[in-house]
Amino acid sequence: MKEGLVIKSTGSWYTVEDEKGDTFECKIKGKFRIKGIKNTNPVAVGDRVGFTLQSVSADENEAQVGLITSITERKNYIIRRSINLSKQAHIIAANIDQAVLVVTLNYPVTTTTFIDRFLASAEAYRIPVLIVFNKVDRYDREQTKRLNELKELYESLGYQCLITSAKKRVGLEELKNALKDKTNVVNGHSGVGKSTLINILQPGLNLKTKEISDSHQTGKHTTTYSELFKLNFGGYIIDTPGIKAFGVLEMEPWEISHYFVEIFKISEKCQYNNCSHTHEPGCAVKEAVKSGEIAPSRFTSYLGLLESDDKYRPAF
Repeated sequence: MKEGLVIKSTGSWYTVEDEKGDTFECKIKGKFRIKGIKNTNPVAVGDRVGFTLQSVSADENEAQVGLITSITERKNYIIRRSINLSKQAHIIAANIDQAVLVVTLNYPVTTTTFIDRFLASAEAYRIPVLIVFNKVDRYDREQTKRLNELKELYESLGYQCLITSAKKRVGLEELKNALKDKTNVVNGHSGVGKSTLINILQPGLNLKTKEISDSHQTGKHTTTYSELFKLNFGGYIIDTPGIKAFGVLEMEPWEISHYFVEIFKISEKCQYNNCSHTHEPGCAVKEAVKSGEIAPSRFTSYLGLLESDDKYRPAF
């Protein structure tokens, strides 16, 4: 029996790296079910697995193929909705130290609703988030003002924020230091510059990138599977498919406020312990929104999640 780290997943085959740095192409033996999750993929990038090797012959050549027989318990994971099976989850990555959310105010637009729901998802799985505001070289005065306002807002909530420009090489050293010695999952809308930033920080990686569609101002999806890359300055980056529905599986309505850090803190002052912050009298959260202590955009994002009929609450 060997042990290793899953560094690439293509759906049916998994590339596993052992403790010596050797890699093996593996398949799954039987079926694995992760407790409490209806998932389409039992093994994900970042998983620690046990596997055995067996010899197979092809075209008179003999090769070794791995058979995954066990998975070490995960400390956390990130999921997105399966495209075809709405009630099932697809695990994007596991055992993550930091989620890096790359956002742009334009080219394409990343809404605060998307950011807030991503943050709520990460809070639910206790994954720290680094927010990277990219493409700042393209912003006009109004967009720059808005950027500074958002940075101030999220930093006041305890989230680390960085400002970057791949084109102008702004903030790249700070980003490198933030990623160092961590297993990082990089997320954000297609076209925000995730792959470009990674390629600059880790020369030779040559991740695929695409130009923004002029007609729709949205990115064209290029990454079709998750893959873990070792950083030469320490740590890993997990490159993931463009997000279509990243979120928390079966989040109950009463839990949602727990994942908005400022709402949860102020809710202790509400008249009712089970206050939903929608209609109840004596609601400290609504008063905090009126006074400006809670940003209206954050409260709007909270209400959007609360009002969702689907228990699988997507991130946009």
